[in-house]
Amino acid sequence: MELAFYLCGLVAILATLGVVTGTNAVHALLYLVISLIAVAMVFFALGAPFAGALEIIVYAGAIMVLFVFVVMMLNVGKTAAVQERRWLKPRIWVGPALLSAVLLVVLLTQMWDGDSGMTIQGEITTAKAVGMTLFGPWLLVVELAAMLLLAALVTASHVGRTAGKGSHDQKAGGER
Repeated sequence: MELAFYLCGLVAILATLGVVTGTNAVHALLYLVISLIAVAMVFFALGAPFAGALEIIVYAGAIMVLFVFVVMMLNVGKTAAVQERRWLKPRIWVGPALLSAVLLVVLLTQMWDGDSGMTIQGEITTAKAVGMTLFGPWLLVVELAAMLLLAALVTASHVGRTAGKGSHDQKAGGER
């Protein structure tokens, strides 16, 4: 279990370095997905399968799919097709493929050993335990985070509307 923790931690660090040093947005996103999966594997190795599953579902699943679609939507035109052909070369996929293979080997090894690592200090980590912790002593922090996210949502909506109206008004004013 300790080897899995260190191996997944190393993969997370290397993939995050790939995100930070990458010059291509799609490649950086691929490395970010690998990094998030590696962090989820660290949670599994620490005995928190619920946190690991949430990491995969929320971050690596939903948010990263959104990021990939945004990047794809921004790259429209003939130059995007040429660049996409360059991205399909095997040398570009070697890094993420190797890091994914390391994570797969760690996962298969953990499954083969049968040690699920579902305990931390002798207690089983379940969804109920996480919920009791979040909505027990950490209730105020969770509520503050929810209010901050709501404020950010309202601000983004307002800024998006204001920017859209300004560009539309300028176009309409310029045509008159």
